[in-house]
Amino acid sequence: MSTIVWQPTPVTKADRRRLNGHSSCVVWLTGLSGSGKSTIACALELALHERGVHTYLLDGDNLRHGLNRDLGFSADHRAENIRRAAEVAKLFVDAGIIVICGLISPYRRDREAARALFEPGEFIEVFVDCPVEVCKSRDPKGLYRRALAGEIKGFTGIDDPYEPPEAPDVVVRTDRMSIEACVKAILHHLEEAGRLGLQDVAAAERAAVKR
Repeated sequence: MSTIVWQPTPVTKADRRRLNGHSSCVVWLTGLSGSGKSTIACALELALHERGVHTYLLDGDNLRHGLNRDLGFSADHRAENIRRAAEVAKLFVDAGIIVICGLISPYRRDREAARALFEPGEFIEVFVDCPVEVCKSRDPKGLYRRALAGEIKGFTGIDDPYEPPEAPDVVVRTDRMSIEACVKAILHHLEEAGRLGLQDVAAAERAAVKR
């Protein structure tokens, strides 16, 4: 029998959302290295911040400097990397904040495990779609060059697969779209889903009463 018991708290997610004046969710950006995830994530956070929306950005590389610095790039370590990031994102969503996650997250099973932590509609998967040849030509960190030279093993897009989302909520083609257009597409989805206002907070409260 477990001695660990969930401790309920008096302030709810709905309370925090009302205080913030908007809903909360995770915008999960997935795609190859060099596809533009970090650039879009930064531009999206700035756009939301300028609208008065409470946000936080969880960048995959930044997480590996601290929370996930003990992890490598094996399949098991990648899964744990995603699990930890998703658990942190869940805390931010519970705090009433829109959290933006930019991680390669190459395997569908890991992304679906992340989605399963959230209530319906709270996990917005954005596929940052860009051909690997374009990503190679950009190579902002020199990682493709090193992987092709054999200096890095198990690199996504070279000798490790990337599994594209089968039904992403938003698709942005960074080989065809500007960063501004990508951000606009994501903002449009957030608006349509009621995530930038309090509509879904009221809906959630009505559903809770019915239960």
